[in-house]
Amino acid sequence: KKDERAKLTPVTLREKAAAFAKETVEMQSKAFQRYGVFGDFENPYLTLQSEFEAAQIDVFGEMYKQGYIFRGRKPVHWSPSSQTALAEAELEYPEGHISKSIYVGFDVVEASDLLREHSEGLRVAIWTTTPWTIPANLAVAVNPALDYSVVTHPQTGKLIVATELIETLAKKVELPEEEAFEIITTMKGEDLIGTTYQHPLYSRVSKVIAGGDYITTESGTGLVHTAPGHGQEDYLTGLKNGLEQLSPVDDLGKFTIEAGEKFVGMPVLGEGNIAIIDALTGENALLRVEDYNHKYPYDWRTKKPTIFRSTDQWFASVEGFRKEALKAVDEVRWVPDVGKNRITAFVEGRGDWCISRQRSWGVPIPVFYDRATGNEVLLNEETLEHIRTLFAEHGSDAWWKMDEVDLLPEAYKAEADKWKKGTDTMDVWFDSGSSWAGVASQRKELAYPADLYLEGSDQHRGWFQSSLLTSVAAKGQAPYKTVLTHGFVLDEKGYKMSKSLGNVVDPLQVIEGGNNKKLQPAYGVDVLRLWVASVDYSSDVCIGDNLIKQTFESYRKLRNTAKYMIGNLGDFQPGEEGNAVPYDELPSLDKWMLGRLSSTIKEVQSAYDEYQFNRATNELLRFATSDLSNFYLDVAKDRLYISSTDDFRRRSCQTVIQACLEGFSKCVAPILPHLAEDIWQNIPYSTQTESVFQGGISDGMTSFPEHDAEDWATIRLLRDDINKALEVARTDKLVGASLDAAAYIYAPDEATKNLLLKLDGDANILQPPVKTNGVDELRTVLMLSQAIVVDGADEVKNACDEAYIVENGSSGCTVGAKRAEGKKCERCWFHDEQIGKAGLVHDDLCARCNDAIFQWEKETGEEFVLPVPEPAEAEPVS
Repeated sequence: KKDERAKLTPVTLREKAAAFAKETVEMQSKAFQRYGVFGDFENPYLTLQSEFEAAQIDVFGEMYKQGYIFRGRKPVHWSPSSQTALAEAELEYPEGHISKSIYVGFDVVEASDLLREHSEGLRVAIWTTTPWTIPANLAVAVNPALDYSVVTHPQTGKLIVATELIETLAKKVELPEEEAFEIITTMKGEDLIGTTYQHPLYSRVSKVIAGGDYITTESGTGLVHTAPGHGQEDYLTGLKNGLEQLSPVDDLGKFTIEAGEKFVGMPVLGEGNIAIIDALTGENALLRVEDYNHKYPYDWRTKKPTIFRSTDQWFASVEGFRKEALKAVDEVRWVPDVGKNRITAFVEGRGDWCISRQRSWGVPIPVFYDRATGNEVLLNEETLEHIRTLFAEHGSDAWWKMDEVDLLPEAYKAEADKWKKGTDTMDVWFDSGSSWAGVASQRKELAYPADLYLEGSDQHRGWFQSSLLTSVAAKGQAPYKTVLTHGFVLDEKGYKMSKSLGNVVDPLQVIEGGNNKKLQPAYGVDVLRLWVASVDYSSDVCIGDNLIKQTFESYRKLRNTAKYMIGNLGDFQPGEEGNAVPYDELPSLDKWMLGRLSSTIKEVQSAYDEYQFNRATNELLRFATSDLSNFYLDVAKDRLYISSTDDFRRRSCQTVIQACLEGFSKCVAPILPHLAEDIWQNIPYSTQTESVFQGGISDGMTSFPEHDAEDWATIRLLRDDINKALEVARTDKLVGASLDAAAYIYAPDEATKNLLLKLDGDANILQPPVKTNGVDELRTVLMLSQAIVVDGADEVKNACDEAYIVENGSSGCTVGAKRAEGKKCERCWFHDEQIGKAGLVHDDLCARCNDAIFQWEKETGEEFVLPVPEPAEAEPVS
């Protein structure tokens, strides 16, 4: 509270501020850890740590010694509510601010040569949205290149106004309908220079002077009310014309006696503003007053409006190293690229940086003032080094706890009574902007320049810029190699989140769920992280219940794919001494899958290197769903479930699944750390590292070449065509599962036909197969009981009903579906014409399944007995 704060000493206020900061850091640390963020949370850097403060004094000192730091009097953003100067990055511009806009006429005293014959009763028309600055008016500025006219009307008398704004002014002062200003004469702005006018509220005569390009005809009158103590352009124009910086406003934002006894003590943003308007009305100087809705700077802490006010402050002269800063910008990588344009514009337009603040918390500006004059300053290499040493040992609290005799180095202790320590502290952006010195340069595990700075896009005018300016000024280079910026999070409809609107999405509620778990389920942190990784962070992003639900479905696909792979490795041991099949011996399908794995890993790694996390996420989802779930793992079920334990087909498939599981978990780890570690801890064989986050991705994982990629792309397209035919057949109850079907295939393309013939298997199921290896086979990869390659489309049409034919499909083939021939094997569900005819032990099973059972009996020493279903109980007779 304000009254409680007033009772605090600088030391007690700093203690409270430090306690609050540490409490907030602890809360943030817990949240970050809950979000699965890796970091040295036991040893964070804080700008209030003594070693950081000492490094900040080094940065300040280096900039001072190079002549970039100076003390001067200039208009700065001033917060009456905080009673301190503010930087641009400490301002907010909320919507809906209403100012009082006024049009005022200043009586001409002595006209310029060209204006002289029209000077009787002539007034200079100005416009301003800050009536409270009228007491500080010392000039009216014109653009020498613009056209200006002397106009008249009985309602207003004679006025000088920019020619292009005559009609606008007529509307503003509400001339009667169908009446307009009479134009008496027109001349260039340069012809008005030298004209003098009488201030309407004071016995002060001022001049019309030359302004700059900031004077336009977009609004106002084209003649600019100039108060050098209350505006940046006004200040610069005043410097050129030798005007003083009159600023009759105190730290509380109230008029001082310089504004006159009538106004003294009035708040300029309230009562004082209205009083000035009333006074102008009383002097018949007011032409028009109206409400004006525009952007206006507010203090980001107090949420109250600020003013522009001339005060004595410490500044960093950006002009002294602007070229070097812009050169450094060119040497940095900006993600996205537009960030470079933003930071360049800010640096190009940056004026002197006001680095002093009128508050007791923060790092003090280590300067001593002459007690007698208040102007002479003691600040040199010796005093800086002594203060740095004190801060390194005791922290910056020493500035407030110690007297001057202790704060001064040995050479100045004898004259300690002459000097008084300053009370200004440094801008918080100077604090954070020194992190390259206090953190990156000091910690062994880090480096300067840092590899990466990342923050929101608003930091081009904040942390990114202050870090760049301090580093370039002190060290001659940018503090970072790469800068990444992201947008802001909006609600599901694209609106800014606001407590008043009730549309704030709490990350913890997404993770842990709400009170009603049915309506607000607990999705866990990895789902939240997956949403973050899946969006394009370079612009603003939306979040809401529906988007999180969609993300959860994607998460389930990834998790279920991993779960399936783990479930099929229970009896597998990788390596030469285990069950793995050497690469050279693998079937073509398995080599293709490993090629897809390496390609995916490279793509994901490239995306991570480019900070394109949505690209990495999309690639992982595509790999898990399209390559694995929808194709490879789908057709692998027959190999994994039906083959005997040590069957080559099964072990080769497990070899591939083991590689895919490990590669997948490594790739997904940066995005979904909990899922990745969960996968790793549940891998059923001994892994080379204890955690998924150890060891990185082996070269072997990325070295599998692409294999028969065009062939398997064709087969997948053929599979899609056949599935379209099967969908119709299922709807018509012709078949149920795909193994109930046979397909007839005609390939007009010679290359495709040769591929199909190469994969054409035995007419019936044999163990071992004769024509193929049992993996690179149409029957297997199409999940059909029979696949018949024919020589013409007519053969397809003769064999299959027209309803179940797809002509010239995406594969280029004509395919048809029909019900498979032969009996259904009760174990693998493949249909085969030899079942029950070959004199096998189990005459209801195919040859392959008979062999699998024989192998099982051989390995276990047990006899396979087909379970006999229990008869259903007879219903009682009524």
